[in-house]
Amino acid sequence: MSITVEDVKAALSKIVDPNTTKDYVSGKAVKNLKVEGGDISLDIELGYPAKSQFDAIRTSVTAALGALPGAGKVSVNVHSKVISHTVQRGLKLMPNVKNIIAVASGKGGVGKSTTAVNLALALAAEGASVGLLDADIYGPSQPMMLGVSGRPETKDGKTMEPLENYGVQVSSIGFLIDPDEPMVWRGPMVTQALQQLLEQTNWRDLDYLIVDMPPGTGDIQLTLSQKVPVTGAVIVTTPQDIALLDARKGLKMFEKVGIPILGIVENMSTHICSNCGHAEEIFGAGGGAKMCKDFNVEFLGALPLTLSIREQADSGKPTVVAEPDGQVAAIYKDIARKIAVQVAEKAKDMTSKFPSIVIKND
Repeated sequence: MSITVEDVKAALSKIVDPNTTKDYVSGKAVKNLKVEGGDISLDIELGYPAKSQFDAIRTSVTAALGALPGAGKVSVNVHSKVISHTVQRGLKLMPNVKNIIAVASGKGGVGKSTTAVNLALALAAEGASVGLLDADIYGPSQPMMLGVSGRPETKDGKTMEPLENYGVQVSSIGFLIDPDEPMVWRGPMVTQALQQLLEQTNWRDLDYLIVDMPPGTGDIQLTLSQKVPVTGAVIVTTPQDIALLDARKGLKMFEKVGIPILGIVENMSTHICSNCGHAEEIFGAGGGAKMCKDFNVEFLGALPLTLSIREQADSGKPTVVAEPDGQVAAIYKDIARKIAVQVAEKAKDMTSKFPSIVIKND
C-alpha cells in the first residue's frame, strides 16, 4: 500500500508548532511536499526566526512521517522566511526594512532600552537580520549598551552606514555628538533628527528594525507613531502602580494611531538577592498580567531585577550575548520569539502588489 500526499498531510496536521500552537498544515508551513513511492520530502517554512529550534522541529516531523505504514526515506528541511506585514493606514513600508517594532514605555527608568537591545540580540541569535534605532535623542544609550563607538561612514554624502556589533545594525544620535553634550532641542528638531536617523541610514535588508522609543507620550512619540511605518509595539513596564499608570497611557497612544500592541513585558518583576538567592517582589506583583487582561493583549514575559543585567548592559555586552545559555537570556529569547510569532500572524503587506496608477493629459 503506497503512501499518498493526503496521508502525509493528515500526519502533519497532528503535529503542533510549539510556538504558534497551530499544526503545520493549518499554519500553512508545509511547502514543496513530494511523495514518490514511500519516500517523502518537504519543507517546513516558519514565518518567524527560530534557528535554535530547527533540529527539534525536523526531528519531530521526521519521526511522525517515518512512522507511517510503508514510509521509506523522509527528508525534512526547516527554514524561516520573514515577510513584511501591514502598518498604519496611509504609510508606506521603508525600503530594505520588512518590519518595524517599537519598544516603548509610558515613563523612564523601567528598563526599556535594556529590553530593546536584548530583544534585538535575541532575534539576531535566532537567525534574523536585525537593526536597532536608538530613538531616545535626549538620552541615547544604545552605543554604550552595544559597545559601539565611532562616527558612521557616508558613501554619497547624503546617507550614512549603520554601525554594527554582535550581528545587529545600529543607528543613534549618540554616534554624532559628544557623550557629554546635552541635547537642548525643542520637539520639532528632535522629530526631524529622528526621521533623518531612520530614513537616511542605509539599513541592509532587515527582517526587523527595533526602535528604542523615547519614554513618555508627548509630541515626539505621537509624531513618530504617525510618520514611522510600525508593524507593532511592545510596552515595557514594572509591576509598580505608578509605572503601570503611565504604561497604560503609552498603550492607548498606540491604539489611537492604529498601531497594534504585540504585548507587554514586565521588567524588574522580582528582585533576587545575589548573596542568599532570596526572591522579593519589591515593586509589587501581577501588575503587568492584570494590565494585559484589562486591554486584552499578550503578556510576553517577566524579567527579574538582577545585578548582572545592569552590569552586562553597562559593559557593552548585554545579557543575551554575555550569557547566551543563561536563564535570563532564555527569558529574553522566549519574549522575542513570541513577538516574532505575533508579527508573523499579522496580515501581509500587499502594497507592493497594487499597480501604479499614472494619470496623463493627452
